[in-house]
Amino acid sequence: MEKFDYREALKNIPHKPGVYQYWDSERELIYIGKAKDLRNRVGSYFNKDTQINAKTRVLVSKIRNITFTIVDTEVDAWLLENSLIKKHQPRYNVMLKDDKTYPWIIIKNENYPRIYWTRRIIRDGSKYLGPYASVSMMHTILGLIKDTYPLRTCSLPLTRQNIEKGKFKVCLEYQLGNCKGPCQDFQSEADYDQSIEEIKDILNGKIGAVLRKMKAEMDKAATDYNFELAHRLKRKYDLLENYQSKSTVVNSSITDVDVFSIASEEKYAFVNFLKVMNGTIIQTQTIELKKRLDESDEELLTIAISEFRTRYNSHSKEIIVPFDIDLDDPSLKFTVPKLGEKRKLLDLSQKNVMFFKKEKIDQYEKLNPEVRIERLLTQMMKDLRMNQLPRHIECFDNSNFQGKYPVSAIVVFKDAKPSKKDYRFFNVKTVEGPNDFATMEEAVHRRYRRMLDEGTELPQLIIIDGGKGQLSSAMKSLRLLGIDKQVTVIGIAKRLEELFYPGDQYPLYLDKRSETLKVIQQLRDEAHRFGITAHRKKRDKGTLATELELIGGIGKTTSEKLLKYFKSVKKIREATEVELQEVVNLKQAKAIIAYFKPEVSETTGLPGVI
Repeated sequence: MEKFDYREALKNIPHKPGVYQYWDSERELIYIGKAKDLRNRVGSYFNKDTQINAKTRVLVSKIRNITFTIVDTEVDAWLLENSLIKKHQPRYNVMLKDDKTYPWIIIKNENYPRIYWTRRIIRDGSKYLGPYASVSMMHTILGLIKDTYPLRTCSLPLTRQNIEKGKFKVCLEYQLGNCKGPCQDFQSEADYDQSIEEIKDILNGKIGAVLRKMKAEMDKAATDYNFELAHRLKRKYDLLENYQSKSTVVNSSITDVDVFSIASEEKYAFVNFLKVMNGTIIQTQTIELKKRLDESDEELLTIAISEFRTRYNSHSKEIIVPFDIDLDDPSLKFTVPKLGEKRKLLDLSQKNVMFFKKEKIDQYEKLNPEVRIERLLTQMMKDLRMNQLPRHIECFDNSNFQGKYPVSAIVVFKDAKPSKKDYRFFNVKTVEGPNDFATMEEAVHRRYRRMLDEGTELPQLIIIDGGKGQLSSAMKSLRLLGIDKQVTVIGIAKRLEELFYPGDQYPLYLDKRSETLKVIQQLRDEAHRFGITAHRKKRDKGTLATELELIGGIGKTTSEKLLKYFKSVKKIREATEVELQEVVNLKQAKAIIAYFKPEVSETTGLPGVI
C-alpha cells in the first residue's frame, strides 16, 4: 500500500475557514469535515500527541488524498459541509437516519391560489410551508383553514379572461358554503387574496395579528348592525383562538427562535428541533444520527442544527441549545438558558428527545433482547463502579420469627434475569436466638465455601439485604475464604435505598428511576419473597411437628418422618391404619387414629390419648 505524505499535503492547505475532504486509494470520498482553520484542523488528525479513538485511526490510515474548499466564514463552511455530506454520504461521516419524505403545505402559484398538502416540491413559484413531521398536526392546520376560510378546491384555470367569458359554473362546494364562487366572480380576487395573506400569517405562527384584525372587523360589523357578518367573524375568531390556545406553550414575547436538544447513546444520537414563533411551536421534529467516529455531542448537534435550518429554511437569529456551541457567527446568537421561559422551551425539547430515544431503544431491544441485556449490564457496571459486567449476581436475605425457625435465602440473577433453579436457602445451624449479623456470616461462609470446594465460578456481584452491620458480617466470611477482593459486594438499606460499600463511610445514592437500582430492588424483593416462603414452610412444619408430638408414643423424630411421608397433617388425619403402618408401628398408628378420630376410637375400643 502506498504511503501518504501528509506533511506535503499540509503545505498546500491554508489557514482559512473551509471544508476538507478525505479520499482513499480507490479515489472514493470517505470523509467530509469543516474547520475554522483548515490547516490546523487537518493537521490534528496526523499529530501523534493528539488523543484520537480507534475508529479515527482507521480513517487516517486510509487517507491517500486531501482536497478542500475555502469559504468566507465558518458558518459558510458549516452549511457547505452539511450539503456535501447529504449528497455524498461518506462512509465515516455521521449518517442522518431519516429516510422519510415529510409533507408540506403548498400555496399554489396561480390565480385564486389553492391550499393543499403534498410530498413533492416543484419549483414553479408556489410557496411551500413545512415540512411537517407530524402528519396529524398538518391535517389539523388544514382543517382549521378549511373551517375558517372558504377557498376553492377545483383546478380550473381561473384567469380574468375565462371568468369574464362565463366559461365556468359554480359547483356543489359553493352550494355547501365551502367556496364563495370566484369562478363566476361571486368573490373578488382582492377578497380572496386577503384570505390567503391571513392564512400565510397563521402558517407562520402570527395568529395574534390575524386575531386582532378579525376582532376589529367583528366590532365594526356589530356597530354597523351587520350581525350576520359579525356572527361569521365570531365563529372564525373562536376557531383561531382555540387553535392558538392549544399551540401556545410559552410566553408570546418569545418570537422567532430555534430550539435544539440532544441525547446520545454509544452508537446513535437523537436531536430534537422546535421552531417557535410568537410563543407558538409551529414546527417540530426529532432525527436519529448514526455515529461513525465517536463524535462528541457538540459535533453532532452542530451537524443537526445545519440540517434542520436548511430543511425548514429557518433564518432565526437566536438558537437555544443545551450547551455552548463553538461557532463564531455574529449574525447568530446561541443561548444556553438557566431559568425562565426559554429554559422551559429547552426542557420541553429535552423531554421530546428523551422520549424519542427511549421509544427507539425499546423498539430495537424488543427485536434484539441481547442488546438490552448488554446495555443494562454495562450501565450497572458503570453505576456500581465495577471492573467487569455483573452477569452473575447473588443476593442474601435473612428471615426468622423472634429468633425461631431462622432461614437465610439466596437468589441468583444471570444476565439480569432470575435463575430460579439456582435459588437456595440455608437452615441456620450455628446461631442461637435472633442474631441477624451472625446468621448472615454463616450463610455467606457456607455458600462460598461450597462453591470453592466444587470449583464453581464465583458471582461478579454480591448484594446483602441490610445496612453496614450485615455487610460487615458478610465481608468477614469473604475475607476468611480469601475471596473478598475477587467480587464486588454492596449492601442495600431499605429505608432510603442507600447502597453501602465495604469500608466506605458514605452511601451511594442512585437515581430512583435508574435501571441499575430497579434490578437491585428486584433482587432484594425476590430474596425477601423467597426467604419468607422458606421461613413459613419451616415454621409451619415445626408447628405441625409440635402438634404430632402431643400424641402419646409419637416423638420428634417420628413426627418428622410422618410429615416427610404424608406431606401434611391433613393427609395424616385422613390416613387409614394400614397406611400409617407404612411409617409407624401398630400401637403408634392406633394412637394417631384415636387422636384425630376419637369417635372411631370410642366405637372400636381403640386406645385414646395418653
